[in-house]
Amino acid sequence: MGAEVFGNVESGFENVAEVFEENFNSRGEVGASCAIYVDGQLVVDLYGGIANIETGEKWSEDTLQLVFSTTKGATALAANILIARGDLDPDEYVYKYWPDFRANGKDSVTVGMLMCHQAGLPYIEKELDLDQVIEWHPVVEALASQQPIWVPGESHGYHAITYGWLVGEVVRRASGATSFGEFFSNEVAKPLGLDFYIGLPNELTNRVSKLITIKRPEDEELGKLYDMVLGPDTLTGKALKSPSPALDDMEVWNNPQIFAAEIPSANGITNAKSLAKMYASCVGEVDGVRLLPENQMKKATVPRTSGADLVLFFPTLFGLGFMLPSQASLYAGPDAFGHDGAGGSHGWADSKHNIGFGYVMNYMEASLNGDPRSRSLTNAIYEALGEKPPSATLV
Repeated sequence: MGAEVFGNVESGFENVAEVFEENFNSRGEVGASCAIYVDGQLVVDLYGGIANIETGEKWSEDTLQLVFSTTKGATALAANILIARGDLDPDEYVYKYWPDFRANGKDSVTVGMLMCHQAGLPYIEKELDLDQVIEWHPVVEALASQQPIWVPGESHGYHAITYGWLVGEVVRRASGATSFGEFFSNEVAKPLGLDFYIGLPNELTNRVSKLITIKRPEDEELGKLYDMVLGPDTLTGKALKSPSPALDDMEVWNNPQIFAAEIPSANGITNAKSLAKMYASCVGEVDGVRLLPENQMKKATVPRTSGADLVLFFPTLFGLGFMLPSQASLYAGPDAFGHDGAGGSHGWADSKHNIGFGYVMNYMEASLNGDPRSRSLTNAIYEALGEKPPSATLV
């Protein structure tokens, strides 16, 4: 469907605007925003489409969006801020900050293992209800008492939901903050003036676009493949739907109760401009603020994993919480780091070109090889810079 697009584009990046419009015309886009910072300056700020297909409300400059695992990049940044200050040590055992975590063979788990998905806790064995998930403490208590399902540090597997509580609890304890969301607000969002929330204030609920969620394929053969990969008895299915059956219903992610909770792996709510600005502050100053010092940025982007991911099956490459480009995920240039989210949202920084990029949307694409909308935008950015796109084939 076509859509009217609003915003601003600086000279030299007109092709990004063309691709953003083309996403609506030929790639199924419904409502979205896209932003790019270069050298600390906002050069692309675009939005358009429909924020709520039930009411017909249009996407506006103030529209916010839940971004699923794109939240993990924000959580990784929070932890790296503490590491840069000397308040958190990635090589220290987790139990030194979180004593109860030592139970059941986890005394060898380091903070770095948590941050790069090596802890062996990709799902929670104890079943919790939605109220317990929202409350925070029942979840972290369950994680603290659980035995790893693989020897920590010997393998890695995507901790799709548990990552946020694991890293978030360590950040909370190491910083002395009342909650992870409080730390993120005070140390990341407020210094940059971001519209980015992990724990959305209730008065902002009406600004959140309604997700158009992924459903099980109706085609019988595709449905069987879906169940084989994401079924409740698979490691992938458990990782994506833990710790509550309530999270198995994708519509729960449109629930204001979920917006207000703190799930630092999955329920960040933001817009593209704030996402791009956050990443820009990781590679340079923005409005006089740099959140991730250069020396810590370099440490955070050293690869810490290799080989196949036990949860996602294909190889994934992680630094200290940030997902790094690899042959399995060429989402940006070789000097980039960031994180994507279920359905298509993405945020990343490129230290070579001093870029911060953000893309958020409400229509969730089901793709196993990258989202064609964010990939097309990324290709356009590198073309505007006169470089070969990281991946020229759209799927």
